Amino acid sequence: MKILPIPALSDNYMYLLVDEETRQCAAVDPVEPEKIIQAIERENCKLTTILTTHHHWDHSNGNEKLVQLVPGQKLVVYGGDNRVPALNAKVGHGDQFKVGNLDVKCLHTPCHTTGHICYFVTGPSGQEPAVFTGDTLFIGGCGKFFEGTGETMYSALITILSKLPGNTRVFCGHEYTVNNLKYALHVEPDNAALKKKFEWAKEQRAQNFPTIPSTIQEELEFNPFMRVDKANVQKHCKTRDPISTMSFLREEKNNFQG
Repeated sequence: MKILPIPALSDNYMYLLVDEETRQCAAVDPVEPEKIIQAIERENCKLTTILTTHHHWDHSNGNEKLVQLVPGQKLVVYGGDNRVPALNAKVGHGDQFKVGNLDVKCLHTPCHTTGHICYFVTGPSGQEPAVFTGDTLFIGGCGKFFEGTGETMYSALITILSKLPGNTRVFCGHEYTVNNLKYALHVEPDNAALKKKFEWAKEQRAQNFPTIPSTIQEELEFNPFMRVDKANVQKHCKTRDPISTMSFLREEKNNFQG
């Protein structure tokens, strides 16, 4: 499995997921389809699939054009929401399919949008799995609760994503890491793993390098939204209830200036 992050718009990430054995590939949230086509030509692979995490324009608006740019090839366009453009394969929680020989499992993580899907990908034995999390899980943060609540985000992050193997690489939809970690330090100023990650992320961005991917294990160490069951985080939020903690964090983060 080879994953190529492709920056788009001002701070978005698209991805090309390549099965190195069959040279078949999938485009994840291809909002700038011309860049996807260029990457496919460089990699000498065949596009078969579009994976759409959610319907927001900055993730899905390139679907229709990408379909047009690959004439004679019937692309399978996956998504969990009828609002996804060019959708022809609607999926739900637990649905599975292949990209080449790679196994893809759909995880329904509603909150940012009601139809949000994360895509968990496993390849040959011994290779770290990957998850494309769109705007549900960011490095050090999570998406806004546009169509959900603290309860639905708790389910998405804690019940579903935190249970993935710790070495699962997290490929998210935006480069928000530095600001997310700035807020995380406001919540847990003494978290050593967080302080280390923050310094690293600032250095990466100063050189215009990406901060992706992280891993699920890392997120459990420094992402406050993945740590709502921890005493330090609950103390900051003045509650012992993890779901109330989740709601408090999101509301405070929405207004955080840093």
